Order: sequence, then structure tokens, then C-alpha cells
Amino acid sequence: MNLLSSTTVFGFYTLLSRVLGYLRDILIAIFLGTSIYADAFFVAFRLPNTFRRLFAEGTFNAAFIPSYTDAKIKGEDLGKKFANEVFGLLLIFLIFLIIVIEIFTPFLVYIIAPGFYENSYKFNLAVEFTRITFPFLLFVSLSSLLSGILNTNNKFAAAAAAPIILNIILIFFLLISVYYDLNIAKNLSIGVTLAGILQFIALIIFTRKFYFPSIQIIFKFNYRIKKFFKKLLPSIFSSGITQINILVGTIIASFQSGAVSYLYYADRVYQINLAIAGIAVGTVALPALSKSIKSNDQKSVNQIQNRSVELSLLLSIPATFGLLIASRQIINSLFGYGSFQIEDVIFTSLALTFFSIGVPAFALIKVLSNFYFARDNTKLPFYISFLSMVLNILISVSLFKKYGFIIIPIATSISTWVAVFIYIVLLTRSGLINFENKYLLNFFKILIATILMCIFLYFSLDYFEDKFDYYYKFKLIYLLIVVGLSVTVYLFFAKLFGLFNLKSYKLI
Repeated sequence: MNLLSSTTVFGFYTLLSRVLGYLRDILIAIFLGTSIYADAFFVAFRLPNTFRRLFAEGTFNAAFIPSYTDAKIKGEDLGKKFANEVFGLLLIFLIFLIIVIEIFTPFLVYIIAPGFYENSYKFNLAVEFTRITFPFLLFVSLSSLLSGILNTNNKFAAAAAAPIILNIILIFFLLISVYYDLNIAKNLSIGVTLAGILQFIALIIFTRKFYFPSIQIIFKFNYRIKKFFKKLLPSIFSSGITQINILVGTIIASFQSGAVSYLYYADRVYQINLAIAGIAVGTVALPALSKSIKSNDQKSVNQIQNRSVELSLLLSIPATFGLLIASRQIINSLFGYGSFQIEDVIFTSLALTFFSIGVPAFALIKVLSNFYFARDNTKLPFYISFLSMVLNILISVSLFKKYGFIIIPIATSISTWVAVFIYIVLLTRSGLINFENKYLLNFFKILIATILMCIFLYFSLDYFEDKFDYYYKFKLIYLLIVVGLSVTVYLFFAKLFGLFNLKSYKLI
């Protein structure tokens, strides 16, 4: 397997999904803007979507793949038996959870968005939409198990492409709602759950060559099942700390009108890079790393870990500086239409600026935590993530009154960088990773290529300054041209510096 080529495949479908996601959010911005309907839908969508990211985007795999790999090594039948047992237990637990949530939805919404309680209409909308969207959790969680099986067998395309269904369905429901003058936010909520069902069906079809669900209800847990579920919650919390921090931010932001929407739109923009630099790299590397560790192949372990970190930085560092330079133009071009006013552009771009500082950290968390998960160590990542969350809450809560919603992306970025620093210190001191000199040299090459890209980007934005006026109709076209050329410049110099050598990313 080749880390670069597999990441490219995974990243392509993930990129396609995110592009469709941008189109979806552009349409939502045009027709809902930052209204109470937008805020209510984003809160309702935030929880199941957070679970989608936690389960489907590599976090569930952090616990499942090492255990499933271990079972498969001992026999295909044992691997299928383990998968069926996990499937059955997940099904029972999730159905129970959804029933409980549906009953106590008002309490849940109060926890997620306590600021909404002062506006009864807004609060009731959020409750209604949450009840509609929450069953999505059942199907996306079961889909994550199927994705884990595909990833273990080095079949990354289908798992990466499955989320495309969500965006297609939501775009369809939004356009239908606008055309027939229906309740947009409510129909979007219905679309979320429907998309989860279709995604699950699609993955069953793609997985049937390796596995087909057969519900096995067990009353006596064997050691493998106990070990898996013991790892599951810590791994979800640890690997998904960025999404948990965003959820915490949503809770705090609910006390300021429009802030939930500002953070949502800003979060959506940097997620496209996180999907490739963090999720794609981490997802692709984890099965190979688990196999190498269990085979006691230390050379392969070092290779996978070093190249994963390098590839993550290769993709995330230029994104950080690009977002810092062009945050206003990006938000304006993507969302600056219809109900999304100039003021909304300013506040959302400000949030994006501070989120962008943390982009490499958001990506590295996905990669570095896997180094422990592959070794069946979920405790240490859990402690690091918990510390990061506490730090995030302390900064956000203590300074929210003074600085408003903008402290939330600042706190999220700071707390995630602290977590990355702790990871690196502990990994190096314990001897679990050895950063070789050639990889450190490549890091400086990445910085040089990024600087050259930024110079081009800065002067391009300056040259087309009038094309990024809020009222200019074709600003998105110019954004795509400028971004496309800037990425090309970066890739050119990265290739020139030898950073995209396919052979060097050969893992096993």
C-alpha cells in the first residue's frame, strides 16, 4: 500500500463531498442566512453531524480497526464473528439511545444551546428539528462499522464517497422547499435522516464482498468485545476532540444572536482541508500501522508514522496561511449572497481567521492519536483530550463576556495546539516516534513552498480586489481561479523540492 496514492483516492471523494457540502451551505446562506431558522437547524444538525464526524471520519475506526485486524489475523470467520457481535450490540444501544433522546429532546437542546431558552420560538424550533434529525445517528454509526471493514481491506473509495449522499439529498430537499415555498429548515432536517438511511444501504452493497451484517445478540461478552468497547468511548473522545471542542463552542455561542451560524459557516470552510490532511491521512495509515505493530515490524512502524506526520503538514500548513490571507474573500465569495449580509461576512471571516491558526493542529490530532490507538492505548489520548477540552472551556467561558463569540475559535485553536505539543513530547520521550533528519528537512521545504504560494496569493487578491466586492455577482469564479492558481504554485514548488515522491510513501 502507498500512503500518498491511497490518501489521494480517499481525499478525492472526501473533497467531492466537501465541495457539495459547500454548495449546500451556500444555498442555506442565501435562503436562511443567520436567521433564527438557520440557528435552530444548525443546532439540530450539530449533534448528529458531530456524531457523524466522530464515528464515520476515522474515530470509530481507531477502536474498531486494531481489534478487527487482530481477529482477522487469527481467521476470517473470527473477524466476521467479531464484526457481527459489534454490529448487534451497537444496534441495540443506539436504538435505546435514540428513544431516550427523542423523549428528552428539550433537555438535550437546553444543554447544547442554553442561550436559545430565552427565545421560546427559537428553542421550540430547535427541539422539533433535533427530533427529526437524531435518528441519523443510528445509520451513520452502523455505516462507520462497514467503513472500518472496507478500510481494513484497503478499500477506501466507497467509505470516503458515502457522505456524498448526505449533501446531494440536502441540496435536493432545499431546492424543492424553495421551489414549492415549503419550510426549508424542517425539510433539511428530514433530509438528514433520509440521507443516513441511504448511506447505510449503499455501504452494505459495497461491503458485501467482505462482510454482510448478521445480527448476533450476545449476553456474555468475550474478551475481544470487552476490549473493543473499553476502547471505544475513550477513542471517540480522544480522536474527535476537535469536534467536541466545536460542540462546546456552539453551546457557549448560543448566548449571542447569530453566533452559532457564524461559527458553523467558518467551521465548514476549514473542514475541507482537515478532511484530507487529517482524516484521510489518519484513516489510510491506521490499518497499515496496526498490522505493522502487531507484526513487530519496527522499520515499517517508523516509516508510517513519519510519513503520516509529514503528509499531514504538507497539506495543512499551506491551507493555514492561505486561509489567514484570504479569509474575507473566501467567506464573501462562498456565502455573501441573499440573506447573508455584509456584517455576517465580516464576523464569519473573523471566526475563520482564528480557526485557521489551528488547522495543522486539528489535522495532526487525527494522526498522532492513531499512534497510540494502533498500540491499543486509549487512556493517554483520552487524558490529553480531556485536558484540551477543559482548557478550551476555561478560555471560552472566562473571556466570552468580554470578547463575544470570537473567543471560541481562539480557544479551540489554542487548546488543540497544546494537545499536539503534549503528544509530540510524550511520543518522542517514550521512543514511540523518531523524527529523522530528512523529515525535518522536508518540513522546511514545506514552509518555503508555502511562502512562495502566499506571495502569489497576496498579489492575486490585490490585483482582483474589485472582483471581491460584496455586490459583485461573479466573485466565486474569481475565487476559484485565484485559489486554483495558488494551489498550483504550491504543488509546483513542492514537487520541485521533491516533496511528492511517490516511492517514498510506499509503506507495506
